[in-house]
Amino acid sequence: MSRTQRTDEGHGRLGSTLSGIAVALGCVLFLGGFVWGAVLYQPYTVPTGSMAPTIGSGDRVLAQRIDGDEVRRGDVVVFKQKTWGDLPMVKRVVGVGGDRIACCEDGKLTVNGKEIAEPYLPDDKFAASAIPPTTVPEGRLFLLGDERSGSLDSTVHLDDGQNGSVPRDAVQGRVDAVAWPMDRFGMLERADGFAGLPGGISQPGPLRVQVIAVVVGMVLVLGGGAYGPVAKRLGGRRGSRTRETASAG
Repeated sequence: MSRTQRTDEGHGRLGSTLSGIAVALGCVLFLGGFVWGAVLYQPYTVPTGSMAPTIGSGDRVLAQRIDGDEVRRGDVVVFKQKTWGDLPMVKRVVGVGGDRIACCEDGKLTVNGKEIAEPYLPDDKFAASAIPPTTVPEGRLFLLGDERSGSLDSTVHLDDGQNGSVPRDAVQGRVDAVAWPMDRFGMLERADGFAGLPGGISQPGPLRVQVIAVVVGMVLVLGGGAYGPVAKRLGGRRGSRTRETASAG
């Protein structure tokens, strides 16, 4: 056996080994990312346009399963409150227990006397009827839709005995991203306007890491799986050239 043949065989064995490792690692990342995501996230379809333009009617969102105690101001949450209806709803938390909510001065929502910048609203304006100074009961949340002029939210329930609030344990998840349609795919914008208030704002969940794991895993599986056919084809061409050279000699 010639030295060239032995070298080619050595390279082939190394390539096959690396290919197998790539496929195995890719499967772990791909399946692990999906399983991890399925454990932490729940998909929901938003039935109305009350969260426009952040989330449109019919959009499919991914909500991280969290405990109600983890909710912070600015979070977009999925919740179910019997007095509000039978279906899960999606709204933005603008106040937590003890907060003083009011609107509007210069078109701005105020929380504990602080004007809140809300760039996710159309023209950064509240665009809704005034909210009289309202204190959120302890253990409860005050929620508004981003489409403030047409959202059936806490402003509609101000006279229900709980100042329009819902209990924290009504929350089923925090929306991290829009998954569908593809032209709206992406993580939600952070509500930095609430960052200066006590408790700060929530940090995004691990969705980005999960998506990266799935994509990298897919690339490794496809790349590793393609190595064999590609190497065989290249090896066949190299063998043909070698025979032609030998014949010419």
